Amino acid sequence: MPANKYALLRYRIIDRCLTNSMRTYPTKEELRKACEEALYGSAGERISISTIEKDLWSMRNEGELGYHAPIAYNAEHRGYHYEDPEYSISGLNLQDQDLQALRFATLTLLQFRDMPVFEQYHAAIGRIFDRIHATAPGQKAEQFIQFEQAPRTLGTEHISTLMSGIAEQRVIRFTYRKFNADSSDQSERALEPYLLKEYRNRWYLIGKPEGAAAVRTFALDRMFDVTMDDARFVRDKGFDADRYFKHSLGITSGTDGNVTTFQWAAAPVLSHYLESQPLHASQRILDTEGPFEGWRCFAMDVYPTYELNQLMLGYGAEVLPQAPQSWVREMEEVHQTAKERLGHQD
Repeated sequence: MPANKYALLRYRIIDRCLTNSMRTYPTKEELRKACEEALYGSAGERISISTIEKDLWSMRNEGELGYHAPIAYNAEHRGYHYEDPEYSISGLNLQDQDLQALRFATLTLLQFRDMPVFEQYHAAIGRIFDRIHATAPGQKAEQFIQFEQAPRTLGTEHISTLMSGIAEQRVIRFTYRKFNADSSDQSERALEPYLLKEYRNRWYLIGKPEGAAAVRTFALDRMFDVTMDDARFVRDKGFDADRYFKHSLGITSGTDGNVTTFQWAAAPVLSHYLESQPLHASQRILDTEGPFEGWRCFAMDVYPTYELNQLMLGYGAEVLPQAPQSWVREMEEVHQTAKERLGHQD
């Protein structure tokens, strides 16, 4: 039977007594008094010796508790103790499935350990990782799971400053260089920071430039000399991150008026991938018959962006754009240009 809340409290009190280095080897009576004093004080309610005996048995043997406490009686000292001096029920006492879930979670956390924003927690993350994975000696975590990692992610050194600016609503100042610009083409910016967002191993800052009416997106790998100003701002209550990116495929957003229904057909194998992992929440399968045997037709409502085109072009000949016609022509032109360039290699 699962323990009630009073039993769980008694287990904690007993554990505290057994790990107290100042008063070692407590007797049953001392354990009883400690529980009674902690739970009832001078109210007059009593805890019996038989209750303590049941508690000791449960802590040793009750499978649902998962303690398996190494409690032993020492005849020489006429009291109880833990045979393992490092043991405590306050430690990790988890079932196999719990440990497996924690191992996965610590692997996820470990991916961020070397990011500057987590530097102060580097040692703590390492200790958590070692403690959890010590339960699977001789097994390397990478034998079971590997995460996608970029060889190098520029701009992450700014994350700590930017997070502080967002939390404290303080203006961020930085030098910004456009992606296709040389080192001399750069500008000084002042921004009210609202949100940090990751997309394909790159980090972006969404915020409102000083004096601007709308928010903009800045890539962290193009930001230099990032500092947090003393000036504070009032966050625009109209900005909602979920709504802002609701129709986005990637990092580029827009206005609701630019949302477009894109339709395309996909080859059989790709169709299965798209069904199991949709490109966007609005993605749906159409009843329209595919252009070739086994092909399926899809649609989604998103902004017309560079990321959308790059994604579709990445599928190569397994995707056939169908609507809108302006998008179909745009994709045709890209493929035609690629074909011509390939022909020049002959």
